[in-house]
Parts: sequence; C-alpha cells; structure tokens
Amino acid sequence: MADHQESSLTLPSAPVSVAEARRYVMDVLAEWGLPDGTETADAVRLMVSELATNAVQHTFGQSPVFTVDVRLDRDERLWVGVTDDHPRWPKRLPAAVQQDNGRGMVIVRFLAAESGGQVTVEPTAAGGKTVWITLPWKLFLP
Repeated sequence: MADHQESSLTLPSAPVSVAEARRYVMDVLAEWGLPDGTETADAVRLMVSELATNAVQHTFGQSPVFTVDVRLDRDERLWVGVTDDHPRWPKRLPAAVQQDNGRGMVIVRFLAAESGGQVTVEPTAAGGKTVWITLPWKLFLP
C-alpha cells in the first residue's frame, strides 16, 4: 500500500450532498483499509457531516459546489478537508447566541481535539477556504 494517498470529490452545494460527502469519505477510508464501526470512524463521519453541512448552509449561494479531500500519510496523519468558495471563515459563537445551531464547529473542534488532532482553516486561491481536520494515523491502527 502507498505511503501517501489522496482522493477528492466535488459536490453541488445542496442538502442531499451532505450524505453523499459522508458516504464518500467513509468509502475512501474503507478502501484504504480503515475499519468502519469504530469510535474513530464514527467521529470522522460526524465531523465530515458538520463540515459539509456548513459548506451547504453558510455559503449563501456564493459557492455552488464544495469539494471533499481525503489525504493519508500512512506513517503519520489523516487529513479530511472541505473546501468552498465563500470568503467567510467559520466563527465560534458565544453559547448564549448558539441556540439550536452554530454548534457544528464546536463539535468538530472537540472531536478532533479528543482524538489528538486539530482543525485548521486555509484560504484558497479562489478566495474561499478549506477547513481541515487532521488526525493521528495511529488512531486507525488495530
């Protein structure tokens, strides 16, 4: 198996694409030999779901598509990124303001940190951003 693997998929910014993004990432990870049904797989599934939902709900039509990237450096880290063309970066909202939504990035940051990983945001050449989840590869080893 290769030491470095990458895969990506671009989807329309539509609610139905959230489930497709989640399924895609889990299929890629399974293809790379990562077991499904583990706590780590469940955490990745939830994080992808939150990031894809943000790409659909918070781009206000300025990003007709979003891209999901999955990268694996087998000795070190797994990266999962969601890219959209909207210039606004995710914000942390005060708890009192969050109400029923606005908690997605809080959940993503918590799950990543709990797994020894992190969440970063990078600007894109098109003026949008990529939100990356980075997790230690050792989490996926039996």
